[in-house]
Amino acid sequence: MSASLLLDRLSPVGKIHSASPSLAHPKTSRPNIIFILADDLGWGDLSCYGRPDYRTPNIDLLASQGAKFTDAYSASALCTHSRCGFITGRYPARLKIGLTEPLSVTNNLVGLDPGHPTIASQLKQSGYDTALFGKWHLGFRPEWGPNAHGFDEFFGILAGAGDYFLHKNGLGQPDLFENLTPVQRNGYLTDLLTERAVNYVTRSRVSPFFLSLQYTAPHWPWQGPKGGEAVAFSDKEIEPIVMGKGGSLKIYAEMMRSLDDGVGRVMKAVRGAGLDANTIVIFTSDNGGERFSYQWPFSGQKGALLEGGIRVPAIVRWPGVITANRVTIQMAITMDWTATILAASETSAAADYPLDGIDLLPVLKGTSSVHDRSFFWRLRTQDAVRKGKWKYVRNGSNRSLFDLSIDEREQANFSGKNPDIMQRLKQ
Repeated sequence: MSASLLLDRLSPVGKIHSASPSLAHPKTSRPNIIFILADDLGWGDLSCYGRPDYRTPNIDLLASQGAKFTDAYSASALCTHSRCGFITGRYPARLKIGLTEPLSVTNNLVGLDPGHPTIASQLKQSGYDTALFGKWHLGFRPEWGPNAHGFDEFFGILAGAGDYFLHKNGLGQPDLFENLTPVQRNGYLTDLLTERAVNYVTRSRVSPFFLSLQYTAPHWPWQGPKGGEAVAFSDKEIEPIVMGKGGSLKIYAEMMRSLDDGVGRVMKAVRGAGLDANTIVIFTSDNGGERFSYQWPFSGQKGALLEGGIRVPAIVRWPGVITANRVTIQMAITMDWTATILAASETSAAADYPLDGIDLLPVLKGTSSVHDRSFFWRLRTQDAVRKGKWKYVRNGSNRSLFDLSIDEREQANFSGKNPDIMQRLKQ
C-alpha cells in the first residue's frame, strides 16, 4: 500500500479503519456538509476566476460540477469578523468580538460569547457530527474556543496566522491544538489540515457530518511546501508589520497549488467513501486578497471596503441538486452560507438570534429568481453599503457612490448626479 493511500485511511489517532465504505457510511436522508474557507484568497486567485499565472484544477472542478458566484462577498475585509459572521450567521458588528479590529495574539479580553448559538452548536443539537480543522481566530481562552461552540473536534491554530512549519504564532508561541491540548506535529500546515480532513471524511459513523475546513493558506507568512521566509519572532506581535514585506509571486503560487491539491485530496476521499451524491461542498474566502492576489477588475485589497477587499470567490457543489457548470449573479454574503447549511440540514435557527443571511438553495436549484438585496459593512473608519448596482463607500471623510454595473473598479463618483441615492444609502 502506498504512503498516500495509507494516510487516506488513517483516523485522527492513527488507527486504520477496516470497515468497507458501504458499511462505514450508511445512507442518511440529510446531507453531509463540507465548508472550505481559504484565508486571504482574492477574488481572482483561482484559475476559474481568471488567475493567469498558475492553475487550480481541483477547485475549478468544483465550479464546473456546481455553481460559481460572481457577486459573493465576505462579511468584512478582515478575517476575525468574517469568521464571526459565518459561525453565528449574523453581522459581526452585533458582537463584541466582531468589533475588535483586529484580534491580536495578546488580546485575552474578548472572544466569541460562550452563550451565543453557532452553526456548529445548532447542527450538533440537530444530530450532526461536527469538526473544525484549521484557523479559529475568535478568542484564545477555552470558553471562547471551537469546542465550547459546538465542535466535537478541533485541530488547528487559534491565532490569525502561524508559521506553516513551526506552527507558532507571531509571538513565537506554539499554536497548534488538538481540541484544548497543545500538540506538536511535523509537516506543512496545509498538508496537516488536509490529512485530518481526509481521515475525518473516511471515518465510520452513523450520523451525517459537518466539517469546517478552514485553511490558513494563502495567508502570510509566505511559505510554500518546500520552504520560504523564516519568521523572525519577537515579544511584540509582528504580523501587521511584516505582512507588507517579502514574499514573491512564485511562493504564493506554491501555496495556492498546495491548497488546491488539498481540496483535491478531500474530494477524492469523499468519492472513495461513497458520499459524493449526498455531500454539499461550499468553497469561499474569509476576505479579499493580499499583496500577491489577482484582483482584476477590482481595486482595493484586504482591509479596505472597496470590492477587492470584500468580493470573494464562492462555489457550491451538490450533485443532483445543483446544476453543473452554473454561473450565478446572485448577490451573496458570508452569513448566507450559515443560513443555507442550516436549511439544507433541516436545522432550525435559534429564534432569539435571527440570522442575517438567507437560504440560497432555491436560487441554486433554479426555483427562485435572483434577489435584489442590501449588504452593509463597517471597518475602522470605513463604512459601505451595496444595494443592487449601487455602492456607497465612506473612507474617513471621503464619501463616494459607485455604479458597479459600469464601474467595477470604483473609480467614478456618481454622487453628484444621483444625490437622492447617495443620501438614501448614506442614511
